[in-house]
Amino acid sequence: MTDQHRRQFISAAGTLAAAASLTSTSALASDSGCNTLGPVVHMVYFWLKNPDSSADRDALIAGLNSLKAIPQIQGLHVGVPASTLERDVIDSSYQVSELMLFNSTEDQDAYQTHPLHVEFIEKCAHLWSKVVVYDSVSA
Repeated sequence: MTDQHRRQFISAAGTLAAAASLTSTSALASDSGCNTLGPVVHMVYFWLKNPDSSADRDALIAGLNSLKAIPQIQGLHVGVPASTLERDVIDSSYQVSELMLFNSTEDQDAYQTHPLHVEFIEKCAHLWSKVVVYDSVSA
């Protein structure tokens, strides 16, 4: 495993751990109709074409926050790299991240084709040079 892949894996694992703690909220309780594997966690990392542009970063963040209106999304966190201690396992080369929670893979599939998500891609795709997505369910 290359250093970059290891850093991405560790970053995703940390994000997943944070998401797991969110699953205890009443909105995502196990009796709320979630599938038997638990919620779907959708983690996305964005690298901007202009990484030093605060205007581009802010436009992407605003676009991501507009996705809150999609009913299938049970939780949304939009963030930027944290100023944690520098370690070999941390990849903070991205500029913006999102973490979404869905009750099922069907809800996540519906989100992908939702008009607001399609509109977000049309309006914001020109801002990023790279996107990495990790989707997971409870083990």
